[in-house]
Amino acid sequence: MEAHLTRIEQLNPKINAFIHVDADRALNQARAAESAVMHNEKLGPLHGIPISIKSSISVAGMPFEAGTKLRAGCIGETDASLVSRLKNAGAIVLGVTNTPELLMAWETDNVIYGRTNNPWDLSRTAGGSSGGEAAAIASGCAAGGVGSDGGGSIRVPAHFCGICGLKSTPGRIPATGHYPRSAGPFALTGVVGPMARTIGDLKLLFEAMQGPDIGDPSAAPVPVRWPELDDPKKIRIGFFEDDGRTPVTQETRTAVQKAASSLRDAGFEVEPFRPDGLEKARQLWWQIFGIAGGMLLGPMLRGHESELSPILKEFTGWVAPEPAHTGESLLTTWLDRDLLRVQIFEQMERFPVLLCPVAAVPAFRHRERRWQVEEKIVEYLDAWSYCEWFNLLGMPAASVPVSFSSEGLPIGVQVIACPWEEELVLSVAQFIEPAENLRPPC
Repeated sequence: MEAHLTRIEQLNPKINAFIHVDADRALNQARAAESAVMHNEKLGPLHGIPISIKSSISVAGMPFEAGTKLRAGCIGETDASLVSRLKNAGAIVLGVTNTPELLMAWETDNVIYGRTNNPWDLSRTAGGSSGGEAAAIASGCAAGGVGSDGGGSIRVPAHFCGICGLKSTPGRIPATGHYPRSAGPFALTGVVGPMARTIGDLKLLFEAMQGPDIGDPSAAPVPVRWPELDDPKKIRIGFFEDDGRTPVTQETRTAVQKAASSLRDAGFEVEPFRPDGLEKARQLWWQIFGIAGGMLLGPMLRGHESELSPILKEFTGWVAPEPAHTGESLLTTWLDRDLLRVQIFEQMERFPVLLCPVAAVPAFRHRERRWQVEEKIVEYLDAWSYCEWFNLLGMPAASVPVSFSSEGLPIGVQVIACPWEEELVLSVAQFIEPAENLRPPC
């Protein structure tokens, strides 16, 4: 614990990952954990492990502001269900980490706490909205932690910072105690999930956090079922390097090819395959996350425009020109989503696991909004569509670091499966991750 707190003292001024650290409480709990070891008491699977929690998830006694001035000073009254489960498994919460305002960005900056920097290159973003979490874990300030993901908010920061992150099936890990609350569009597309430096650590965190909870409307009593992979040939994996619409960097293509080769070498049957319907999924995701989500946030933001961060103003600017949902348009979107899920799940009967990029580009410089890739301009909202499909479809997906760009930035790939198959995702992902953790220079 002292080593992690020293690391935070050294690096947090540079990366601005933590917005609050409770050193005294963490040290007291570490002493109690040490005493339990010395007295041969029963220990949990995460006994004494120092973790961090995204500040949009309630931790008793710690800031619970979700990066917005409109909630400045809000303190968690109780532990969210997943936080209680992690503590019961023995984990010790060091503190809570930075987010963009109300989580509505793929970078982390707000008017309360400022900008989080990527530990691989301080001039670049750590991603968002779980950017503080990713930076804390990648830099060694926390052993692991928890983020949330409505359109790539776990996977993109993991990809940018060279760590692992799991976007779970809605309801598999309870989103109880998250802000914004898991309801309506946020329950359809948004989830919470573990982040760590290895897939093995993700497995430990996942097992401690998973299970139904009455506060999550998507919850279901799904038992943990780790697959037997003694005969990998039983699982066919489909991979694609781009979606035919948004190009990715050549280094990203190479990372996907490298991951596919690793799985092939491990004995899996791996073939090129791209599901039909991905563009429709992107459009429907925006109708739910962007339009419906914007309608829910609108009343809260109205009259407070001058207090909002530039990033959130930008998001509301994208939503504003769009026509608000009517009952008919919302019902049509919902029906189209369910029909598309059936269509894609039918295709995945042939390939129960997918492999693809996390994003079109590696970590970008602060405030960049477009990139030239393969002689085409990739816009900000389009670069993360590789994640958004799976939020719309409710599928578990993990980001795994695989290689580096020519500028020394990490590049991850996604492993995806059908709903409730987190164990399959993590088991396959373990064949891809590098033998050693990626270590940023910071």
